[in-house]
Amino acid sequence: MRMLIIGGTGTISSAVTALAVSHGMEVYVFNRGERLGSGDHPVFPDGLPGQVQVIRGDIRDEVRADELLGNLTFDAAADFIAFDAPDLERDYRLFRARTSQFLYISSASAYQTPPADPVITESTPLFNPLWEYSRRKIAGEDYLMRRYREDGFPVTIVRPSHTYSDRSMPVALHGRKGSWQVLQRMLDGKEVIIPGDGTSLWTLTHSEDFARAFLGLIGNPRAIGNAFHITSDESLTWNQIYHCIGRALGVPVHAVHIPSDALAKANPEYQGTLLGDKSNSVLFDNSKIKRIVPGFTASIPFAEGARRAARFLLAHPSLQVPDPEFDAFTDQVLGSYHAFLDSL
Repeated sequence: MRMLIIGGTGTISSAVTALAVSHGMEVYVFNRGERLGSGDHPVFPDGLPGQVQVIRGDIRDEVRADELLGNLTFDAAADFIAFDAPDLERDYRLFRARTSQFLYISSASAYQTPPADPVITESTPLFNPLWEYSRRKIAGEDYLMRRYREDGFPVTIVRPSHTYSDRSMPVALHGRKGSWQVLQRMLDGKEVIIPGDGTSLWTLTHSEDFARAFLGLIGNPRAIGNAFHITSDESLTWNQIYHCIGRALGVPVHAVHIPSDALAKANPEYQGTLLGDKSNSVLFDNSKIKRIVPGFTASIPFAEGARRAARFLLAHPSLQVPDPEFDAFTDQVLGSYHAFLDSL
């Protein structure tokens, strides 16, 4: 089985790359090479696992990508970095004669938001007026399904929800540099913000669990022309999630609850990620992926995943990226909130 992974060094794609190699697949990675064992935060510090063959290039340079791919053909090609319809128009041109299956990594945030039903299946409508990212993912899905219906392009759409790895601790609110600053505040005994009242339900999936289900779709004829979400069956409140993180770090959590709409007003960037995603309770029905990939179930509960991530992050200072801008934002919001309470 010959597989091409476009990306290969992200939270999800690195887990898929490693697992595919362990399963004996012939794996190619199309990547610019910036995180393949060099730089500040290499995903594979000792190089890519096994006999992975790297095609170094930028998939966005279509002419050069076509030259680099040459006469190669694949049983499956998966694009983990395609963002919207123009990206997928390019992929269609590049891969319509080069692959027997094309997998697009969309997003579970594309599902109807706010949800009309908290139980999400693959037939839940795709509609998110609150987040442009999700709307562009939807447009990408629409384009690919047209190509499947009209041209027979062998598409499989995969919708991850909030997926994390040992290298990344998931939190509800963070800045542009990731979640470490939230963890640092916990370690320093400072207050951290939990959006809303912390009781909405959220689903966190470890990338290793995601990879196991994803590989079950590769070369599977029942996956062609279909969409699947891949998530854990475990749903926790944000309060529970933060306390799992605190226990993993060995510190108490000093949480302050701030309404999500107030946070979005303080920083409009949170309109999509909070109001259009994390502030809504959802429960994922994984029956479809389990029918297609018999025996699959997510096996890493978040309590264990948080412990693994905490150990890894604390042992790798290069991943402890400070975010003074987000830290200052947090202090400002908390200061305003406490002043409001004091005025009552």
